[in-house]
Amino acid sequence: MTCTSYLWVALGGAIGSVARFGLSGIIARHWGETFPWGTLLVNFSGSFLIGFVATLSAPDGRWLAPSSVRLFVLAGVLGGYTTFSSFSLQTLALLQGGEWWRAAGNAVGSVLGCLAAVWLGHVLASTLNIWKGS
Repeated sequence: MTCTSYLWVALGGAIGSVARFGLSGIIARHWGETFPWGTLLVNFSGSFLIGFVATLSAPDGRWLAPSSVRLFVLAGVLGGYTTFSSFSLQTLALLQGGEWWRAAGNAVGSVLGCLAAVWLGHVLASTLNIWKGS
């Protein structure tokens, strides 16, 4: 990847992150914060959008987009909006390639692995917080 590619991804990521933050905030204000409706909506919409744009702008799609545009939108904007969209697109690619077990492994492994990782991070930080007082 060239330096320009990283700039496209960074610019798109900034836009996507701000969009995620804004939409999640709007949803939380309207529907409350007792359930993460904003995150769920972001993940659903981001997954829909990455599937739509990736297919529409693929080499055999209706709109052949230059690689810089695909980087900006797919890795940048939608990657910053939600990494769940990237996970969803990669899992779909495995399914379309007939790699059912790998797709299932990716889905189960991602969910369970990330839950384990967030728990381990919490445990480590909680332990460090206890040491803060000593």
